[in-house]
Amino acid sequence: MISPPSTNDVQNNDQNMMMQMGQQMTLIWSKNAEILFSGWPGSRTGMYALALLFVFVLAVLVECLSNYSQSIKKDITSDNNVKDGIIQTICHGVKITLAYLIMLAIMSFNVGVLIVAVAGHIVGYLFFGTKIFNSAQPC
Repeated sequence: MISPPSTNDVQNNDQNMMMQMGQQMTLIWSKNAEILFSGWPGSRTGMYALALLFVFVLAVLVECLSNYSQSIKKDITSDNNVKDGIIQTICHGVKITLAYLIMLAIMSFNVGVLIVAVAGHIVGYLFFGTKIFNSAQPC
């Protein structure tokens, strides 16, 4: 008769499986991270800075598109509902795609990526979501 596995055996197997998959499950602060693509940005500081800039710009664009789609809804005065609906749908699709890319970047568990993503959303909201700057213009 075979006995069922003990709790320790199950935990050890789970830990071994996670180690084999290479998934980081805690927040780390390091330039040696993989963000969005295998091997990117690698271990070079310049490429890590470029990856952080990329995530920052994505977050700013999400806020810009979010505000732009809101202004489209308010400014619809034409009789061409199909054209306006298509523009709104495309804007929404691009916004959601960029938001999911940011989410996947944050799932690298890199603290730098998390900070620049939040900072990008804050700066984007400041420029496009508040009345401090003229937000009537599209991105």
